[in-house]
Amino acid sequence: MRKIIGLSLFLLLPFLSKGQTVCTLESRQKLEEILSQLSRRDFSGKSTNELVTEIGQWFLETPYVEKTLELPGTEKLVINLQGVDCTTFVETVISLTRLAGQNDFTFEAFERELAHIRYRNGSNEGYPSRLHYFSDWIYENGQKGILTDITEEIGGSPYPNAPSFMSENPKFYMQLAEPANLAEIKNAEASIKTRSYFYIPKTEISKLETNIQSGDLIAITTSMANLDIVHTGFAIEKNGRIHLLHASSTNMKVEISEKPLSAYLTGNKSQSGIMVVRLTGN
Repeated sequence: MRKIIGLSLFLLLPFLSKGQTVCTLESRQKLEEILSQLSRRDFSGKSTNELVTEIGQWFLETPYVEKTLELPGTEKLVINLQGVDCTTFVETVISLTRLAGQNDFTFEAFERELAHIRYRNGSNEGYPSRLHYFSDWIYENGQKGILTDITEEIGGSPYPNAPSFMSENPKFYMQLAEPANLAEIKNAEASIKTRSYFYIPKTEISKLETNIQSGDLIAITTSMANLDIVHTGFAIEKNGRIHLLHASSTNMKVEISEKPLSAYLTGNKSQSGIMVVRLTGN
């Protein structure tokens, strides 16, 4: 509890701002420390998946904090390493992994890589350009050559995917009070509906998990018709089984799931299965 209270106070401190980027002094210091650590390591013999697995575990015990990207006013690139949700944890780890492959360890390089991953077409062009639906995030970053959705390849089944939660519930998103933003979100939802997606039903995960590698990105699908993905993290092998390395909203921290991935999903009725995504090399 003390960590979370401290974090709440920290979030009230003024932001260090540079153009369209906001980052607290504490987050910048933590990022600089991680970048320095990366610069001193030799990753030449490691695969991208091995990098993801190692860097992801550097964030164990980092507090879970939701809605850190939802700031009033114009869209900003938020860099927050003091508190993460499931998506910002994934984005941060992937950005650092890609920088390790590029041998570029500056704040500006991280800033550029994070924006490239977080926004449609790789640049912040306002609130609707952020990839709000994670299935859209997967598709767009596949188009950029950052990752490959391997779900169908490893035995996945067609996943009916037609999310509409944001446009149906604009009251939950202050930026959707602007009609232009709402219209663009509806356009994004319409585009998602036209694509083919696949998933591994949770009853099939234990049978197919030998095809999943530590460091693969796991996106958890849902039985709710107006949503696409309800949680995300990374696969990590533990005692011969695949577990989830993720920012947990239940335990309020980054952790490795106590249960194997298949059992983790079994206990949640709204979680229907998974998509599996593998990062490409730089």
